[in-house]
Amino acid sequence: MAEKRSRQETVYVISVAAELAGMHPQTLRIYERRGLVNPGRTTGGNRRYTDADIARLRRIAQLAAEGLNLEGIRMVMQLEDEVTELRRQVAELRARMNGETARGEIVPLRQAVVVFGQRPSIFDRDRY
Repeated sequence: MAEKRSRQETVYVISVAAELAGMHPQTLRIYERRGLVNPGRTTGGNRRYTDADIARLRRIAQLAAEGLNLEGIRMVMQLEDEVTELRRQVAELRARMNGETARGEIVPLRQAVVVFGQRPSIFDRDRY
């Protein structure tokens, strides 16, 4: 049975990564210099790309095909990364909040509609 590898496992040399991304290896070097991709390095200094790097290179190619220059691509990808991180944080906070609600640490507030000039029902002792 084939092993599953992490999307962060560095496995591809530059020529294979370039072929998988549909680019020339020199293009990958340019993207690295511009900070668009950051491949891992072996102890000898050779680049190694992950599946996540390949996906990122494909996204760069897609944005370039839509007419963005490299700075525009960098900005879009930075914003996409930020959105991904914020979504992760929201999911984490929701999970924590749901867990705290289940344990009774957060108490839902009771809401009521009050007509101007009338005493709110929250002050009635017989209701609680």
